[in-house]
Amino acid sequence: MRILVAEDEKLLADLVAEGLRRHAMAVDVVYDGAAASERLAVHDYDVLVLDRDLPEVHGDLICRNLAQTAARTRILLLTAAASVPERVAGLALGADDYLPKPFDYSELVARVQALGRRSQAPVPPVLERAGIVLDTPRRQVSRDGRHLSLSVKEYAVLEVLMRANGTVVSAETLLELAWDENVDPFTTVVRVIISRLRAKLGDPPCIHTVPGVGYRL
Repeated sequence: MRILVAEDEKLLADLVAEGLRRHAMAVDVVYDGAAASERLAVHDYDVLVLDRDLPEVHGDLICRNLAQTAARTRILLLTAAASVPERVAGLALGADDYLPKPFDYSELVARVQALGRRSQAPVPPVLERAGIVLDTPRRQVSRDGRHLSLSVKEYAVLEVLMRANGTVVSAETLLELAWDENVDPFTTVVRVIISRLRAKLGDPPCIHTVPGVGYRL
């Protein structure tokens, strides 16, 4: 999943982003509404975690504008106002969910994951291919009954390949879906992660390189 966190409290924004990255999500962070609008115009995010009281461009305006475009991006509003009328007003702007501050971090992660699933094409929670079983709710992976211990990026790349259901996925698409915007587009990190995945998945080989195009599982 590709997530944008728009929150003007920098410490909170960075903590939220780092925690979401530990759950195999690619996360970009901005601290004002103008920057959030710029990112949304360039990238196709699964979920926007949006503080209502952003400087420069208010979060309410961002929420309303995004909802009017019929974008697939799901919106989770964050706000210090926790009253029922405030929640109703936030949802009326076009938000998909609403979480008052202070919040329990595990609840934030669960809500982001739920919204992310809604933004994507429906797929079963347990993906199976080539003897690999990827249990997305538990974030567990096995092949032919053998449990695999994967890093966060290895898991994220494998999930993208399995969701592709046998179609070729380019290195650029893997960078877009499994890394944030700070990754160097000319890096060899995709090739490195693919190599590590192949080693952990074992024989027979199941991740195939399509020269000049990408990778297929």
